[in-house]
Parts: sequence; structure tokens; C-alpha cells
Amino acid sequence: GISLRSQELYLLVFVARYTDLFTTYYGLYNSVLKILYIAITAGIVYIIRGREPICSTYDKEQDTFRHVEFVILPCLVLATLTHFIRGEGSGLDLFTNIQELLWLFSIYLEAVAILPQLSLLRQYKMIENLTGNYIFFRGVYRLFYIINWIYRAYYEYGYRHHYVVYACGCGQ
Repeated sequence: GISLRSQELYLLVFVARYTDLFTTYYGLYNSVLKILYIAITAGIVYIIRGREPICSTYDKEQDTFRHVEFVILPCLVLATLTHFIRGEGSGLDLFTNIQELLWLFSIYLEAVAILPQLSLLRQYKMIENLTGNYIFFRGVYRLFYIINWIYRAYYEYGYRHHYVVYACGCGQ
């Protein structure tokens, strides 16, 4: 089955990463995709939590990964340390500083958001085709993300290289 906890983590990733929706306009395409990521992931969480027939097939007893202690808090601490050690917030106003910190948190969080799903799969003896396909396409998504970085680094003037993005993306 699908881990609700992983879906909640992905929702947190998108909400934290796309706070710039309220401050910066990068274009209609960009804004629409960000809103769709948040809305679709929120919809998935809602359906797993409370819409029949899906919610009755969700097995809470198996989806027990402690995501707050082992994923959210460590990612928040790591993002805060990285943000201040690199000095990324110096010279920025408080709101922009928080926005940068949330973006960094989302990068770390996305790298490990799949852990509750993998933990759930480990507990089952047989993996359903749909779940296997889900994991496979998560990997394909990450591959396209890496291709995007390479393309942007080569063709986009002023592209912001960030070692944390590269390390987390490849590590995922």
C-alpha cells in the first residue's frame, strides 16, 4: 500500500518549498505547476485519510514510521545549521530569511520523504504492482530533476548552484 506518512511529508515539502508563490511571479506555467503539486498532494492525503473506499483500505497499523522524530526534526535542524553556517541569510530581511530556510528544509525533507514508504514496503511480504510502479516513477521523477539541473546549469545564465540540492537529489 501507499504510506500516508510519506504523502504528508511530500505535502510538507511542497508547501515549504513554494512559499515564493506569495512573493515572486516566475510565470503562469511555474505558478500553476506549484499550485498543482500542492493541491494534488493535499488531495491524496485527504483521500487516504477520509474518503471511501480508499480510507478503509489504508492500514494504519503497518504505516508506523515515526516521521516527526526521524525525518522532520532532523531535516529542520540540518537546514537551520546549513543555512547559518553558509551565511545564506546575511543581509536578507526576516521574511526572505525564513523563506530561504524553508526552501532548504524542503530540499533535505524531499530526499528522505520516501523513508516511511520504504519502511511500509519492508513490512509487506509481497509488493503490489501499483506500489512498485509508484516507487519506480518516484525514481524517474528524480532522474528528470537531475537532468533539469544539468540543463539549467548549462543554459540558464545566473543559475544558482547549490551543493545541498545536488547531494540530496543524488542521494535520494
